[in-house]
Amino acid sequence: MARSKSGGVGSAGRFGARYGRVARRRVSDIEDDMHDSHTCPDCGGDDVSRAGTGIWRCGACGYEFAGGTYRPETPAGRTVSRSIRAALSEDE
Repeated sequence: MARSKSGGVGSAGRFGARYGRVARRRVSDIEDDMHDSHTCPDCGGDDVSRAGTGIWRCGACGYEFAGGTYRPETPAGRTVSRSIRAALSEDE
């Protein structure tokens, strides 16, 4: 049997041929990142899932926290955390 040359369409396959290749790829990348395993900031478990827009909940300990819309920690938030950590270590 012939093998398909294209990769899987992922979660954006529900759009069919609509909306363009770039938009479908962006949606697929965002949804893949959103459904990846994320680490809980409270217990360290890998059971964090999205409860709503910007609301994330750990399935292991029940800890609920605010984060980014599509991932628990945004790139900007990560940068701020790094800056704060560096500033605190300079004081010591």
